[in-house]
Amino acid sequence: MAEPILAWWARRQFSKGADVPYPVGAYREAWASYPVLIRQYHPDLNAGIVLSQIPPAADVLLLWQCDAGHTFVATPAEQRARPARGRRRSDWCPDCSALAKPAAVRSGALPRAERVTSTVALCSRTPDLPAGASFASECAPRPASAAEAALRAALFERLSLTTGCNPVRIARPFFDHLEVWPDILLPELRIAVEYDSTGRHGLEHVGNREEADRRKDRALRAARWEVVRVRTGRLEKLGPYDVQASGVSRRTVDRLIDAFRDVRGPLLLDAYLRA
Repeated sequence: MAEPILAWWARRQFSKGADVPYPVGAYREAWASYPVLIRQYHPDLNAGIVLSQIPPAADVLLLWQCDAGHTFVATPAEQRARPARGRRRSDWCPDCSALAKPAAVRSGALPRAERVTSTVALCSRTPDLPAGASFASECAPRPASAAEAALRAALFERLSLTTGCNPVRIARPFFDHLEVWPDILLPELRIAVEYDSTGRHGLEHVGNREEADRRKDRALRAARWEVVRVRTGRLEKLGPYDVQASGVSRRTVDRLIDAFRDVRGPLLLDAYLRA
């Protein structure tokens, strides 16, 4: 009987007598022929356990998320068998599959509520650029805080990079846009920097807003950008390169540049350092 991933992992730890029963990469080749599933699986939705640690035949319930943002639970076997004879991208997600094959309306118009929600209007002001392109957008919001502006100024004081770009074009809609707006873009490095705090009332970047942050990060990484977040106010890290700090300081900027060096390598990063 399929069991939740934490229960399954604990049972495997006990049976194998090891804290890590399956090392990272153990089943990489077994999953390599399922690129859609690799893209739909996110460790942050599954207790930090990566897909290459899970045998394709394991009877474990995993949480998946498709490119459109739908989340659903399925075992590895169920998910690998989902397309059946079809090979459309929508076949890999039950919600997308249902939307791709709507029930026929026999007569009359759709009810008003269905007419309103049946389509999602995307902003038409995003230019037709390839996914991953950065540009200047008329839709991008202004800097949210003085700390964010101070961090931007400090980074461009240390790094000789292109300024003025605020969004990244993405392949799949993020809310009603085909662009996302990180706080700071470093185009030559293809790194997006976010400055996160809990805000005046302690409600920012937590709960559903944290999930939106994770979706945004996945959209950027799918466009071949990396995300580095400065996490303040006791916010936990969301990604491998995030920096926890109390605010904007010289030390924070130093740690960010070290993180950029880890992401892109010292040879590339140091070429953009100002003397």
